[in-house]
Amino acid sequence: MLIWLVELADNLQFFNLFRYITFRTGAAMFTGALIVFLFGPRMISSLRVRQGKGQPIRADGPQTHFKKAGTPTMGGLMILAGIVGSSLLWADLSNIYVVATLLVTLSFGAIGFYDDYLKVTKQTDKGFSGKARLAIEFVVAGIAVYFMMNSALNASASGSHLGSSIAFPFVKDFLVDLGIFFVLFGGFVIVAAGNAVNLTDGLDGLAIVPVMIAAAAFGLIAYLAGNAMFANYLQINFVPGTGELAVILGAVIGAGLGFLWFNAPPAAIFMGDTGSLALGGLIGSVAVATKHEIVMVIIGGLFVAETLSVIIQVGYFKMTGKRVFLMAPIHHHFEKLGWTESQVVIRFWIIAVGLAMLGLSTLKLR
Repeated sequence: MLIWLVELADNLQFFNLFRYITFRTGAAMFTGALIVFLFGPRMISSLRVRQGKGQPIRADGPQTHFKKAGTPTMGGLMILAGIVGSSLLWADLSNIYVVATLLVTLSFGAIGFYDDYLKVTKQTDKGFSGKARLAIEFVVAGIAVYFMMNSALNASASGSHLGSSIAFPFVKDFLVDLGIFFVLFGGFVIVAAGNAVNLTDGLDGLAIVPVMIAAAAFGLIAYLAGNAMFANYLQINFVPGTGELAVILGAVIGAGLGFLWFNAPPAAIFMGDTGSLALGGLIGSVAVATKHEIVMVIIGGLFVAETLSVIIQVGYFKMTGKRVFLMAPIHHHFEKLGWTESQVVIRFWIIAVGLAMLGLSTLKLR
């Protein structure tokens, strides 16, 4: 919204600042944190009163979790307020990638909100129908991917099918064109990312910090992929317009820092599906837009591991009646082994940093 102030640069040089993505990304980060800090306490108090018993605790979960009973959920509303409010101020709202990413973020947040609402009102850990939820997520993600794909195709050089292609890390100029089927692939990436972050959100601070780490990594990727000079130097695919996504990711980091203030152990509020689905969908959308879907598997490797642990646990149990892990997702397995909650969380943060650095290394290794 404030990008229009660039028009005043002819009269006052200061407004040239609004032209730069780096400046607006930093401003979005600060604004996102400020919004959460200002409105967070009031929102937590309101949710605590409205929810009463708070988020239900899994009966089969670690015993230490029962002391968290009564903690309100839907803290994702705080994060979304910071991200959306900051993005509306600092991002270029005429950019299709910005619009598509915010569409996914808000839609996934709404789906998560309904899921949290059902859990709180019915006092059960079973919320929205899984099949119905996934179907709606796929529809939303597919619409977003379709518009992003068309935007990339229209901006690409003649004969290029970058918008509908999968790019591979470590290999220069190697694309696999999926045509219209890229909508299905991109939709899968976004839905998988949303639900992977959702599965990771099980301990105080466990999900939000890796999300911020991934946001920082993809903020750099988006900025580089959207800049012709840097993209050419690094020999990555140049996707015009994606640099603007760095502003949204700056807002994610700021809002995440604000939320972590209240979510640090012992958490005053949980983000719930409202936040985890929205954040995962946002990261997935950026990965699709920047043509770094495969790199996301590396940067978001922690989320991938959490998801695989659930798939393996469920599949193996159905086949043999036995369990591979003491409990899934895998962070609960380590709790059952005797790790304290803070040990699990901090060690997983360290892993997330290492994976982000590994993912970023693919930018130069061609």
